[in-house]
Amino acid sequence: MSRHFDSTLVFDQLDLDLVIKVINHTLLSPFFAFFVPITYKAQGLPWDSPIIQWSLVYVAVVAAFWFLKFASRLWRNSGSWLYSPERIDWGEQIVLITGGSSGIGALLANTLAVRNVTVVVLDVNPIVTENYNITYYKCDVSKWEEVEAVAKQVVDELGHPTILVNNAGVVQGKSLVDLSVADVQQTLNTNVASQFWTLKSFLPNMIKEKQGHVITVSSVMGLVGAVQMSDYCASKAALLGLHESLRYELDHLYNTPAVRTTLLCPGHIMTPLFSTAKFPKAWWYNFFAPTLAPHDVVKAIIAAIDEQESRTIFMPFYTNFVRLTGIMPSWARDFCQWISRADYVMRDFVKVSGRRPDEPALSKE
Repeated sequence: MSRHFDSTLVFDQLDLDLVIKVINHTLLSPFFAFFVPITYKAQGLPWDSPIIQWSLVYVAVVAAFWFLKFASRLWRNSGSWLYSPERIDWGEQIVLITGGSSGIGALLANTLAVRNVTVVVLDVNPIVTENYNITYYKCDVSKWEEVEAVAKQVVDELGHPTILVNNAGVVQGKSLVDLSVADVQQTLNTNVASQFWTLKSFLPNMIKEKQGHVITVSSVMGLVGAVQMSDYCASKAALLGLHESLRYELDHLYNTPAVRTTLLCPGHIMTPLFSTAKFPKAWWYNFFAPTLAPHDVVKAIIAAIDEQESRTIFMPFYTNFVRLTGIMPSWARDFCQWISRADYVMRDFVKVSGRRPDEPALSKE
């Protein structure tokens, strides 16, 4: 992909997420902030001098920010103020990944397999891998009958999955009027219904054992709408409601807070699913809304599992603010839609993932 300006490796990797990361480890770091008033005091200034007083306010604000963030994590995960949870024993885990033969699913499967984790992949296409501890089962997860049959086979041959990664997804890239009945059914069944089928199959044992982890792969597009993405946006929005309802059922109906739930809401990821979408090439767009590398997404998923925490993961950084568009004035909301170019990304989109037998073959040109 060509750019309209000269670039170097350093500037190619410079984006808002990197800037925020640096700020978090410097200006917003309690360790860094603590030394600011100490430094001024070491220069002989009295404690009641304005610059020291303001630096103490700065320390208090930074400390309060991290304290509230830490308290929120503890509350969500029923954690202890004194003891951190034990790290997960990967050798005892069975991780089941839907749509695990390509993209994020395949990378996650192979990464976990390197850790000697038992990995189960459900997909209509086989996974290409040299890892012996990845077991592939052919399964169209959009169909309850297939999921039910494969679930029994997985339990009999490998045991009950302890971690469920609902990753399977598809997008049509058509306007609402142009979507066929088969298109709509495929999107909703693959993106939404499949997660109900896998949860019905594998969640009961997690509830029984009072431990486990469910990863729900949604999208930032579940929070907004865009041209030629009505089916995809609707399906990803449904997953937000599913995730929230599941969390409260586990907490208040089954009393199993140790069954963790993580919701992933990423922006554009460099995978085949949206490989033919046309994103803006301007430097400012790549700075504020960078495309995610698959390994960064996989690292975030593994971190949530490894630390045994329920999380909501928004990445890259700009996605944290997408939720605010719902309360913006209409003119501000339309401005965000315009500057993001969201209504033009799918204009020449060609579906390459999840093509059905009834769809014409892709041109080799």
